[in-house]
Amino acid sequence: MPKLPSPLHSRYTLALALAASLAVAACSKTEANPEPVRAVKVMTVGVDTFKSGYEFAGEVRPRVESRLGFRVAGKIVKRQAELGQRVKAGQVLAQLDPRDFQLAADAARAQVAAASTNRDLAAADFKRYATLKDQNFISGAELERRETSLKAAQAQLDQAKAQLASQGNQAGYTNLVADVSGVVTAVEAESGQVVTAGTPIVRIAQDGPRDVVFSVPEDKIVAIKPGSDVSVRVWANGGTALPGKVREVAASADPVTRTYSVKVSLDAATAPALGSTAYVSPQALSHVGTPVIKLPTGALRKEGAGTAVWVLDKATMTVKSQPVQIATADGNEAVIAAGLQPGMLVVSAGVHVLSPGQKVTIYQEKVSAVNAVAQAPSTLPVAK
Repeated sequence: MPKLPSPLHSRYTLALALAASLAVAACSKTEANPEPVRAVKVMTVGVDTFKSGYEFAGEVRPRVESRLGFRVAGKIVKRQAELGQRVKAGQVLAQLDPRDFQLAADAARAQVAAASTNRDLAAADFKRYATLKDQNFISGAELERRETSLKAAQAQLDQAKAQLASQGNQAGYTNLVADVSGVVTAVEAESGQVVTAGTPIVRIAQDGPRDVVFSVPEDKIVAIKPGSDVSVRVWANGGTALPGKVREVAASADPVTRTYSVKVSLDAATAPALGSTAYVSPQALSHVGTPVIKLPTGALRKEGAGTAVWVLDKATMTVKSQPVQIATADGNEAVIAAGLQPGMLVVSAGVHVLSPGQKVTIYQEKVSAVNAVAQAPSTLPVAK
C-alpha cells in the first residue's frame, strides 16, 4: 500500500506553485488601452456683422410738471382734484377755510370808509379856510396847515384802499386754481389738513410735449450729445418705434446709482401715455452693421485669467489652445476682439473634455439611409 504525503509536504508544494505563478505574472507586460479619439463639432471662423445694439429702459414723463400749493396758510375744507383727473386752466382744485380772510377784508373795508370820511372832512375844512384866506381873515400859514391835513387824510385813504385790495387777494388765495391745463399726477394733501403757504397740494403734468427719461452708465455718457437721434420703442404701443432726439443730458451723476439722466423729446401728437415704459436705442451707441468675428458661447472656455478656444489642425487632426479676447456680446454670441483669423477651424462643442495635442475627428450627424442619398456632401458650419 503506497504511503500518503504528510500535511506539511502538501503545504510546501502549494506555496512553491503559488510563487511560480506570481513570478510568471510579474514578468509578463500588459499593454495599455489606447486613448479613444473624440468626435468634436467644429466651425470655420468667418466675418459677420453686428446685429444688436444698446437699449435702455426709460419712462415717459411730462416736459413740465408743476406742484401747486396755496399762497396762504389755512385748513383745507374741500379738495376737488382727483388723481388722474384732467383739469383746465382756471378750474378750482382745492379750498381753504376763508372766514378769517373774509373778516380781515371786512376790517380793511371799514378802514377805507373811515379814511374816506376823514379825507372828506379835511377837504371841506381846507375849502372853508381857503375862502377865509381870500377875505384876509386868516394868515397864509393857517391855510397851509389845513392843506397839509388834507394831504395826510388822502394818504391814509390810499393806504386803506391798498390794504383792502391786499386782503381781498388773500381771501381769493383760499381757492387753489389750476393755472394750466393738464393731468393730475399726484395729490399730496387731504381735506381737514392744516397747511402752510407753499405746501404742495396737487401735482399737474402740463399738456404738451413729452420726454422719455432713462439712465446711462458713465462709460457710455460721453457718446450721447444733445440733439443726437434715438429710437424709442414703447411697450404700450406694441413695440412701435418712434423717432426722438436727446434734449438734455445731466451734468452730474446720480449719487446713488452713479448713472447720468438723459431726456429724449417726443412729438406731442404721437407721444404715449404718461408713465409708459419705453426702450431707448441711442444711434450714437449703435454698432449694427459693423464687421466682427463672433463665436457661440459654447466654444469658449476659461484658461488661467483669460479666455481660450480649441483650434483644430486639419493636417494632424489635433487640437491646440488659442487665447482670445472678448469685446462684447451680440445676442447669444461672443464678439471676438483678437486671437482668431478668418478660416480657422474652432471646436464649438465639448471643449471641456479636450487636452492640448489630443487627436480628434469631426463629428458627423447621423442621418437615415434615404436622407443620406438625397443630401449633398456636407460642409463645415461657419462662425461669422
